[in-house]
Amino acid sequence: MPQGLLHHIEIYVSDLEQTVEFWGWFLEELGYTSFQEWESGHSWKLSDTYIVFVQAEDRFQDPPYHRCRVGLNHLAFHASSRQQVDELTNKLKEREVNILYLDKHPFAGGNDYYAVYFEDPDRIKVELVASE
Repeated sequence: MPQGLLHHIEIYVSDLEQTVEFWGWFLEELGYTSFQEWESGHSWKLSDTYIVFVQAEDRFQDPPYHRCRVGLNHLAFHASSRQQVDELTNKLKEREVNILYLDKHPFAGGNDYYAVYFEDPDRIKVELVASE
């Protein structure tokens, strides 16, 4: 295994059921498969990397997550193409997901940076970017 390659990410969430519904379809669109599932968590795997979501205990849910506080700002995923960015943008709109920076979409990251930015149920920012 190459040194430094990301092994996994674990994120605590406020509502596991809502998170699984949101992330499941998106990650599977990117080629991830359901990996592990237990009462308080669910993970998806792609190659040797996996993403884990775990239900946060009530006592740790206040204050709620905010990406501008210390900690995780966002997760960015490679798209296979600009067409995939467009297709998933349409699916996000159909699901009524909050898409960020619509006034600059799909170039919110700059003129040569083709991406869609959106929020998960806990308002964690997610980015899907075409690396063409």
